[in-house]
Amino acid sequence: MEFGTRIFIAFLVSQVVCTGAQEEEEKAECVPGFQEKVYQVEYSGGFLKDVPLLQVVFDDCAGNEDAEFEVSNPDFLIDKNLNLVPRRDVIDSGDVMFVHGVNVHVDDMAQVTIMGAPSRSPQTLREILGLSDMMPHRSKRALLVPPMFVPENQRAPFPRLIGKVISSDMKEDHIFCLMGRGADQDPKGVFSINRLTGDVAVSRALDREAIAYYHLQVSTTDLSGRLVEGPVDLDVSVIDQNDNRPVFKEPRYSGEVLEGSPTGTTVMTMTAYDADDPNTDNAVLRYIIVRQLPDKPSPNMFYIDPERGDIVTVIAPHQLDRETLPTTQYELEIVAKDMAGSEVGLTGTATATITITDRNDHAPEFTHSLNISMFYSDMRFQASVNEGSTGVVVNLTVDDRDDPATGAWRAIYSIINGDPNQNFEIQTNLDNNEGMLSVVKPLDYESSMFHTLLIKVENEDPLVPDVVYGPSSTATVYITVMDVNEGPVFFPDPLVVIRRENIPVGSFVAMLNASDPDYLQTQSIRFTVLRDPADWLIVNPFKGNVTTRAILDRESPHVHNNQYTALFMATDNGSPPASGTGMLIITLEDENDNAPYVFPSVARVCEDAKDMNVVVIGGRDKDIHPNTDPFKIELGKQPGLEKTWKISRINDTHSQIMLLHSLKKANYNLPLVLTDSGVPPISNNTELKVQVCTCKKNRMDCSRAGSIQTNHLLLLGLVLLSIL
Repeated sequence: MEFGTRIFIAFLVSQVVCTGAQEEEEKAECVPGFQEKVYQVEYSGGFLKDVPLLQVVFDDCAGNEDAEFEVSNPDFLIDKNLNLVPRRDVIDSGDVMFVHGVNVHVDDMAQVTIMGAPSRSPQTLREILGLSDMMPHRSKRALLVPPMFVPENQRAPFPRLIGKVISSDMKEDHIFCLMGRGADQDPKGVFSINRLTGDVAVSRALDREAIAYYHLQVSTTDLSGRLVEGPVDLDVSVIDQNDNRPVFKEPRYSGEVLEGSPTGTTVMTMTAYDADDPNTDNAVLRYIIVRQLPDKPSPNMFYIDPERGDIVTVIAPHQLDRETLPTTQYELEIVAKDMAGSEVGLTGTATATITITDRNDHAPEFTHSLNISMFYSDMRFQASVNEGSTGVVVNLTVDDRDDPATGAWRAIYSIINGDPNQNFEIQTNLDNNEGMLSVVKPLDYESSMFHTLLIKVENEDPLVPDVVYGPSSTATVYITVMDVNEGPVFFPDPLVVIRRENIPVGSFVAMLNASDPDYLQTQSIRFTVLRDPADWLIVNPFKGNVTTRAILDRESPHVHNNQYTALFMATDNGSPPASGTGMLIITLEDENDNAPYVFPSVARVCEDAKDMNVVVIGGRDKDIHPNTDPFKIELGKQPGLEKTWKISRINDTHSQIMLLHSLKKANYNLPLVLTDSGVPPISNNTELKVQVCTCKKNRMDCSRAGSIQTNHLLLLGLVLLSIL
């Protein structure tokens, strides 16, 4: 048989007969032949000899023994490794070729498309074989293809007949062909058709939950491959079986319901899912509670709607009391059953945990203090506190039956009577909910020995409407103030006096006043100096009068802002003795007791300077106004100074020193007289050192300048003047 004829026959068998041409006895798990019918390879200018282009996938389902392959293009072959290999260097490969594989088990064809290759003529198989004019057009005819139904999970043996396709014009040379998903498309080989009779069979058990519907096509052809009838759609539906149990999304669910909720209150919703057909009873679920733990006070505290899965309360509101129930959490075992809850239905199980949450239905109540007799009908507490001290004096205990660590349990305390001066404060101890009553302003035994407080306790959250705060929510606290020996108190403190500096030693400065708060006791007071930085003062220990033991100096470093501060102590003779301190502030008035001085004390000038201004000098004084400026700055009393020097006043504190003529390089001491404005004024005879230096290129050289007193220079000038 020539190669072209063999290719044509194999092509017809492969492409026309399709899956329906396979024998029904073939194993459904393996379809003999090329496992891939179409291959592609890129064209890049040609193919080199013995360089593989691709590998075909061929399986005859029996080990591929004695399988032979032929390629439509004689320049290519299939080697033992199923590689498509050029026999020689090939340039004109064409854009399509066919590979024929055959042995005793299979006869199949595959197509290789060469992408980007120039076309050869003829291009297609029909043109290669010269069959273009051999297949005239024929109109399609009708096929009778009824819908078919297959139950899932069928057991062997297979294949099983599921229906029949009838042709209105079936002849001996016509055959049936089945195509589509489940036939020649994945999953392949699920369905097959008898080529001659049109019987359709299923080859293995089906799973509706994997694929519920198969859409196939049936056609008839003649032996030459020409289409006679079809294709016509064949729809195969998989009939559901109850093979899936109901499944809850989560194994455990949690819900809450407020205590006292009305009967019928929805707590939560349980939802399960069934993978079976939702249009059948296989997926119709019913819910039921099979167990409740604990089962007190009733084993049927909750009910679940069998269709919707809503869990609601059944117990009466007064029984749904968190404080009286044996537990605050109930565990329900929920079963979902398909087949609408019938006995044959499959089941799924989940657990629902329901927590009974608290509401504020119990007011906090004070509990009796351990040291108070139960004789009293109201809640009473007592405490004692030392006068003058602060801090917690008593802890008030309460009982609240609501859920701890919630706003319905946490207590808020308030003082509603007995504290007009806000000496007390009460706060909640967050650890045990007790009320901590504290003294925040020290108490005075002499003012009041007893205090009676009325305390109220409430919750953070408001009470429910039918519950109110009763008498047990208030308590009386009796506070006894204990007397303590208190130290004397200075008045006023600080004591401020005004004194002039330089007053004689022994002069009176101030009289200290101190009183003992313990006026119910007769105690004496002694005064002592506690801090006297300059050691200027002395105090009479019994009378408290303060006098000087040294001269007060306003200019002392111990005086700040004209004020001198000393600290005194007063001590009583109580048991044990107590003391208090008081401050004395002396404001010192200034006297003109400091001479002014000049600054700067040194000046420099160039010997050939054209500017005769030497320096601007100023006056300073340790005293304060009016004993300071305006200052009067004058030349000393030595004769002849005015012929060389001149002083010009600038303002109240500064003057300009000027030369009337140039001087030789030397150091000159210029006598000056500086006088302040005090009454009486004080003058200071001082000197200004003037250095006359050599100046060159912005550099001043003041070295080797001899010291020449100004009066000597003056005498020398007078001598020279007389000679002239």
